[in-house]
Amino acid sequence: MTDPEPRAARSSRGTTGVWPLIRAERTALAADLADLTDEQWRTPSLCTGLTVREVLAHLTAAASLNSVRWLAGVIRCRFDFDKQVAMRLAEQLGATPAETLERFRRVVPSTTKPPLPTLAMLGETIVHGEDIRHPLGIVRDHPIETVTRAAEYYRGSDLVVLAKGRIGGLRLTATDGPFTTGAGPLVSGSTLALVMAMTGRTAYCDDLEGDGVELLRGRCGTA
Repeated sequence: MTDPEPRAARSSRGTTGVWPLIRAERTALAADLADLTDEQWRTPSLCTGLTVREVLAHLTAAASLNSVRWLAGVIRCRFDFDKQVAMRLAEQLGATPAETLERFRRVVPSTTKPPLPTLAMLGETIVHGEDIRHPLGIVRDHPIETVTRAAEYYRGSDLVVLAKGRIGGLRLTATDGPFTTGAGPLVSGSTLALVMAMTGRTAYCDDLEGDGVELLRGRCGTA
């Protein structure tokens, strides 16, 4: 199947005005978490082994870490990237859930990032936001433009998280927006559900339809 949109056009759209979308997603997430109980903050997220509070601290860390600090941390952790992530998360967790949330609020307008594409930061904000919301039963109606940009990024990237490789040989089609990609057995559903399944969140496969869903489900693992 030939992609009807030229790569250059997609690239231009995908990198223009992304930071306002990231700020809007962060603002919405902070608002959604404002009234959580201590028990809710301890809820396991969709990221295996992390609570919703710890995932929020991870988002704060990503928004606080420039390329120089990222490299210094990598060297300090002897190129153990998982150890670096855990170290930075611990730095931003704070003593209480209220402090964790306040630290996240402070980075809402931040344009600081590790050596990643800005679209990767948008994807991380959406995906980890849903890692937090889904187990808490919180639903966000993401703007279709925002989640479509994330979907377009992930369909061509395995950076940070396996996505492009996970959807190989499948045709993904959004039922609520323009996103479509690939060829093969069909996987259809909301753009958000496609993004979450592309990035390995098995829970969202339940929201998808088509002959390719079970194949995609089998390729999902720990996030």
